[in-house]
Parts: sequence; structure tokens; C-alpha cells
Amino acid sequence: MGANGCGKSTFLRICAGLLSPDSGEVVVDGELGFCPQDGGTYDFLLPEEHFALVGAGRGLDRARSRRLGRTGAATLHWDPAGGVQARHLSGGTRQKLNLVMATLGDPDVLLLDEPYQGFDRGTYVDFWQHVWRWRDEGRAIVVVTHLLNQLDQVDQVLDLTPGTREAVA
Repeated sequence: MGANGCGKSTFLRICAGLLSPDSGEVVVDGELGFCPQDGGTYDFLLPEEHFALVGAGRGLDRARSRRLGRTGAATLHWDPAGGVQARHLSGGTRQKLNLVMATLGDPDVLLLDEPYQGFDRGTYVDFWQHVWRWRDEGRAIVVVTHLLNQLDQVDQVLDLTPGTREAVA
């Protein structure tokens, strides 16, 4: 967690291998899923095409990718059917698409950069239920946020705000 501009998203992009660190290295043990704070979708693709694309990268066939994507979407109270291109989805629904893609194929490590941007209250609450379930299933999960109103619900907090770079258990 931390203030705007303190490096939370940069940290996650480095961990995801999208940016190179100025020094040191990041080693990820297992398959990685990444949900960006914004972007991450292709405007002219349908949600099911996104599922197939990400699934192919994870070694899943098209039918299974789409099935897993629809199942993941349903857990977020979203039906991706209907032929709506990503560019026509609301901001919250685009984030649902990003989150489903990040979790497709059950990666071992989830890097989630404010994944609930635009979620309604119910979906936000459901999101945290999913985080706790994924954690209980043995996944490592990093959720980047600038607000954390459920401090008692996470295992560890790292505050990146300048002058407070310390872990809080």
C-alpha cells in the first residue's frame, strides 16, 4: 500500500517481468498471473477471445480457456457472452475481465494492481472473498492498493509511502 506515485504499480510490473529493476532481481517460483490497474485488454477483442488468448499462453485449448473464463466471470457476477468488444465494457467490467484473465489456469502467484477499480460494493466484497480462498488454496497473492480498510484481513502489509518503508504484520 502507499500514497499515489510511491511506486506500487512499478513494483508489481517489475515482479511481473514487464519492467527491469535498476538493480537486483526478482525470482518467481511458479506460474504467474498479473492483473494491471488499467489497460490489459485489447479494445476490439471479445471477452471470450481474451480468454482464448491468455489460455493459449498457459497451454490451454480454446474451448477450455473459454469455459474457465466464463466460470471465473460468473464468480464475479458477470456474463461475458453477448459479443461486446472490450472497448464497450464499463471500467469495472474491464477490471473483471483483467482479473479473470489473471486467474485463468490457476497460477501459483497472483499480482493484482488495484484490481477492484470500478467494482460495485458487492463485487468488491466478493473480490476479497476470492483473495482469501486463493490464499487458503496455497497461492501467493500480492494486492497493491492505496487504501486498505481491511488491514486485519491480510497476512502482511508493506507500506511504500516515502519514509514508511516497513512491513506491518
